[in-house]
Amino acid sequence: MTDLGQLLRKARTEKKISLEQLEETTKIRKRYLEAIEEGNYKVLPGNFYVRAFIKSYAEAVGMDPNEVLRMYQNVIPTPEPEHIEPIRSKRTNRNTEKIGKYASTIMMISFVVLILGIIYYYLNMNYTGKANDANSNNEPKRVTDKAEPAPTVTGDVYGVSLNEKKAEATPTPTPTPPPAPKAEVKLVRSQGGTDYYSVSNVDKLNIEMKVTGDACWVQVDSLGQKRETLESGTYTNGKTQTWEMPNSAFMIFGRSNAVELTVNGTVVSVGDTPNAKRIQFDLQKA
Repeated sequence: MTDLGQLLRKARTEKKISLEQLEETTKIRKRYLEAIEEGNYKVLPGNFYVRAFIKSYAEAVGMDPNEVLRMYQNVIPTPEPEHIEPIRSKRTNRNTEKIGKYASTIMMISFVVLILGIIYYYLNMNYTGKANDANSNNEPKRVTDKAEPAPTVTGDVYGVSLNEKKAEATPTPTPTPPPAPKAEVKLVRSQGGTDYYSVSNVDKLNIEMKVTGDACWVQVDSLGQKRETLESGTYTNGKTQTWEMPNSAFMIFGRSNAVELTVNGTVVSVGDTPNAKRIQFDLQKA
């Protein structure tokens, strides 16, 4: 056990906080908390999350997280940027250049075809208009016989008045049903490092996540009758993932400014700093 682990465990025991209680407060798995106390940082998802988890641990037991990080900055692993398959990246860049050239060529050909199509359309319209004018001028004039006006029927017809027939013929308009209420996603409070949102006017959660920055570690828990972790792992740039749940949900983002999040069509702000973020969505069913 390292000095940092002893310091954190001592603060936890003095506060009489169990690992289970600390797990519920920080939303960090118990085995990660034990690894921090034992100094076994290899168990954690990556070096970047070591600092974030230690900061959350220290804050939960009443310590100054910034002071703890400053005192043990030589012990805590330094986060390193991830380099994923540089060879594939070069190939991807080459493929992108080829695709760009093909796209430019296709755009030029499409533009020429479009111009030719417009010219053909206007020439055809002018030719058709002139042909119609010539045909109308060549048609012989005919004398149209006057048609006798239809007799006006008044009074009752077979014992039924015309007004009653008109009333019977007029259809009754069908009432338009009222539009369904729009889903409402509202920030209720921020407590213990977690943002709590209420989601109403829907029967289930529809969560969509897109990684727009660097790789990001994400954990998704379903909060039904029993808490269950649905997914936990690192998502790379450009990855899109959706989850559909009939109950509340809890999410942890290792790098909050690397993702875009949408819940039932509403954009949810995750954050603009490369810090860990915890969000809980409480489904309010009617």
